[in-house]
Amino acid sequence: MPGEMSFEKPLVELRQKIDELKAFSAERGIDFTDEIARLEERYAKLEQELYEEITPSQRMQLARHAQRPTTLDYVQHMFTDFIEFHGDRLFGDDLAIVGGIGKLNGVPVTVVGHQKGKDTKDNIARNFGMPHPEGFRKALRLMQQADKFARPIVAFIDTPGAYPGGAAEERGQSEAIARNLKEMARFGVPIVCVVIGEGGSGGALALGVGNRVLMLENAIYSVISPNGAASILWKDASKADQAAEAMRITAKDMLELEVVEEVVPEPKGGAHRDVAAQAELVKDAVWRHLEELRKLTPEQLREDRYHKFRKIGKFTYIPR
Repeated sequence: MPGEMSFEKPLVELRQKIDELKAFSAERGIDFTDEIARLEERYAKLEQELYEEITPSQRMQLARHAQRPTTLDYVQHMFTDFIEFHGDRLFGDDLAIVGGIGKLNGVPVTVVGHQKGKDTKDNIARNFGMPHPEGFRKALRLMQQADKFARPIVAFIDTPGAYPGGAAEERGQSEAIARNLKEMARFGVPIVCVVIGEGGSGGALALGVGNRVLMLENAIYSVISPNGAASILWKDASKADQAAEAMRITAKDMLELEVVEEVVPEPKGGAHRDVAAQAELVKDAVWRHLEELRKLTPEQLREDRYHKFRKIGKFTYIPR
């Protein structure tokens, strides 16, 4: 079980015992069928219990898994004739954001999304999925083009947050995020957003103003990363697990709070266990929502988006 999480250790150890017993049986010609069957039954039960009761901090681990499918993985499996575009026509090409045009079930769509790396070298090149302003401006350029040519937009969200460094601030990080929020609210084309991993802070929201926001079962969505919240609240980033428990960051929480419209299930153990199957589930969900939204006029789409975000956040008024 490559890249297993810490909470999966008992499962990994049991699987190793089963594999060792099978190898020993084949090597020595001894029949351990009954013992292997009992261990397999125990493994299935342990696996069921483990993944049915995942805590928010464990889901955070899965959302950050090094082999978790990225935007380009979904592009490869979901879209045909994809052409990637680069640059914001102002500063440069930010590899933490990818985007282009492809076809979803034969329908031309614009795709944008955060992009993390799969290894250290790739993560450094893509700044660990934390965009600079030019990344958000690249995404906006592509979405404006989609609006001009009446193409639906599919946005994949997977970032710890916008890059907080000095260079990003100098080039207008907050303005770039704010402009994306404003412009996405105004577009007259269907927008479906999918939180595929981490949905962190303004960096996620800059691609998240959609008519429909979907979320994978083990993804997280929060106003600040649990690590950042722990640093602020307890002056100790190592308490991120404790922060994750308190912040209600899971897909189930987001569905209850009406922040997202649908939770897309994942294969047992996480999306990285079967990327093709996961992409098919995401594709079906995205297509279903796009078919509904394509029936609406541009004005109806803007109204739909407005009401979606206005209803988030409920309060009870208690008169004095």
